[in-house]
Amino acid sequence: MPLSSPTVERQPLHTRSIRIQSYGRADGLWDMEAELIDTKAYDFETRGRLHRAGAPVHHMHLRVTFDAEYTIVAAEAAYDAAPYGQACSCIEPDYERLVGLNLLRGFRQRVRERFGRVQGCTHMTELSFVLPTAAVQTMANRRREQADTGQRPFQLDGCHALRVDGAVAREFYPRWYQAPEGARGPQGADVHSSSSHPTDR
Repeated sequence: MPLSSPTVERQPLHTRSIRIQSYGRADGLWDMEAELIDTKAYDFETRGRLHRAGAPVHHMHLRVTFDAEYTIVAAEAAYDAAPYGQACSCIEPDYERLVGLNLLRGFRQRVRERFGRVQGCTHMTELSFVLPTAAVQTMANRRREQADTGQRPFQLDGCHALRVDGAVAREFYPRWYQAPEGARGPQGADVHSSSSHPTDR
């Protein structure tokens, strides 16, 4: 369902596009290639020259290679456009320091620590922040193929829809469902699910 129609006349100003493409590799690893493009809807002067509407102000690429445990084993950054040219793009090699970080274990905090402020590029770092959820989608088919591992799915309690005491968990993850406190019987028994055994949690 789309957003409601604007009720006030508006003028376009800025567009940011982020695109991610994932690949399964022949060596058993996975690649994600992320791209960020910023454009303005108007011409403007910058450092004595005219920047045309629609021409990228920022155009950046970031590729990470990760393994089955979501640990990054290779990383590469590249610039097609940046406001200060080489002064911006010279940071490219530094993003190899993403290697060793795990996409699902404190990734964004580790990135802030390594690339905060003058240690990194604001926009390249922001681009990296979209990688964890994209990695989860990249591995969705693999998770389905290995669904019966006996381990609790990591996505549970990761968002409001997937809370373990919610309707989605009750329907699609009954083994891991935990009824809300108010829905338990007089002896604390789960009145919604007979599969909520302590060993399943």
